[in-house]
Amino acid sequence: MAREPGEGGRLVFDLVDDAAGAEAPFTRSGPDEPPPPDGDEGGAGPDPDGPWPPPGAPSGRLRLLVPVAAVLAVVLGTGLAVEGARDGARMERMRDVSGGVADVSVPLAETWRWEGLVGSRKAIDEGRGNEVAVLGDVLVFESDGELVALRPATGDEAWTVPLGENPDCGPFGAAGWARTTTPSLVCLEGSGPDRAVTMVGPDGVVSARRELPAADTDRFGLPRPGPDGTVLRARRAGPGSAVDLGDARCTDTGECSGTVADGQGLALRAEDAVTGDERWSTVVPFRPTRADQCNNWLGSSWDGSGNAVDLAQMIDPRVFGARIGADLVQLYGCGIETAVTPGGVPLGTEIEPGTGGVSSLVSGGYTGFTFEGMVRTVLYDGDGAVVGEIEGHALEPGVTDGQGPGVLLAMDTAGPRLRAYETDGTLRWDATTRAGGQLFLAQVAGTMVVMTGAGDVRGLDAATGETRWVWDSTDDADGRYPEDLFVSRTFTDGESVLLLTENGSGGAGLVALDAASGEIVWEQHGDTAVTGGIYQGFDTSLVAVDGHLLEVTPSGVRGLG
Repeated sequence: MAREPGEGGRLVFDLVDDAAGAEAPFTRSGPDEPPPPDGDEGGAGPDPDGPWPPPGAPSGRLRLLVPVAAVLAVVLGTGLAVEGARDGARMERMRDVSGGVADVSVPLAETWRWEGLVGSRKAIDEGRGNEVAVLGDVLVFESDGELVALRPATGDEAWTVPLGENPDCGPFGAAGWARTTTPSLVCLEGSGPDRAVTMVGPDGVVSARRELPAADTDRFGLPRPGPDGTVLRARRAGPGSAVDLGDARCTDTGECSGTVADGQGLALRAEDAVTGDERWSTVVPFRPTRADQCNNWLGSSWDGSGNAVDLAQMIDPRVFGARIGADLVQLYGCGIETAVTPGGVPLGTEIEPGTGGVSSLVSGGYTGFTFEGMVRTVLYDGDGAVVGEIEGHALEPGVTDGQGPGVLLAMDTAGPRLRAYETDGTLRWDATTRAGGQLFLAQVAGTMVVMTGAGDVRGLDAATGETRWVWDSTDDADGRYPEDLFVSRTFTDGESVLLLTENGSGGAGLVALDAASGEIVWEQHGDTAVTGGIYQGFDTSLVAVDGHLLEVTPSGVRGLG
């Protein structure tokens, strides 16, 4: 028995077979037993006519095998216990990872189903379907005048909260497409100036109802639910005389040219939802903007109520709107396209409106990117400070196992090269890759999983960029994978990477790949993907909540496991 090097102290046993003529090393007697007579290797005792060993006494080999078996049982049992503990720790860790699922080692089947409206009717009518939030360890959404919280393991309703007249709750996000984890939800209710606010915590505990003074609305603007337990207010700032349409012109068909030279900035204020105290305020300055960024085709307004298009005035330098998420407030409108962190720091003010945007990183921090001229990415830390800049459009992994520092990938704009960076812009490696676009699907078990424009999925060594394995979805004799296969979502249990695949015909499937080897663990396709089928689309998506995989549609939620 020896301890195997490099394997965490595993014990290795050499088992010896007693073949004919082989030496029997374990027949020597113990110190308290008489040896067999000379020349008698058959094991005769001192009495030639008596049995050896005596009746009921174990043989030398048996005496040794008994303790060896006991040790082996203890060691194997300990090994299984250690492996079980490691698996348990890994599964527990995945509950706190964005896109983490406790176990994807076996094909999925429906485990429960909840039927009912998912999302407010107003949001659905405005094209904002499947708006949900992950609050603690439950999935929360608005449904027919109340907030509903579902336990992801069973589908049971953990709690419900009735909503008042004309409710507006948030921050929510489109399931499967936006970050949805939030520490609390803020709900507005009431009509006209008579609005009030409550805050809902992870256990469904509702704060006292606070009236929103009409004077504050006149002074700071209309209220909206904000991130981190805040109410946001916004209004155009500066004199109306500051508006200068310059040479901007739009036809009645929406074709615009020229630039809006000047206009009003935007004042944004965050107040504590419970106390009404100001948390922070900032003013986003107006920047000269192309006319096509200032027309009112979208008909969006800050309070989400404006959907009509004024054909008599195609250019509207005053209208603005926002997408409010748990980790970023995206502002858009003529001259003020930018983002603001939950702490009130404006980002992307160096990006020309209409030529880029700002995104938040799961690993913390933000990226600002441009897609016109020289493509580049500005890196911000969690406080909004600039920490670096890299050439190309930086991508973060769709999912990680929660181990190691955050990593970004960027394609070289001058050739078929792929570069990996730390989130502060430090270069990790630079490697040749296949031509074409890249999707950064996952970073799991020391492997960076990417999809190339050629349709194959590759596992790259996270430390060096060297290719570990390739899964070519187009090399399929059974015709299960069409050439236009696309991976729309990824999940992981820390060992395998689960890919939700789509094709141009609307078909969907699931493929689980071992992150270390690239081997297919299991796969499901078409109507057999799970009971009832999986069809990833505009109104159907997958989301991971507390280590469980859920499918969300406007008409219900079901658990998959």
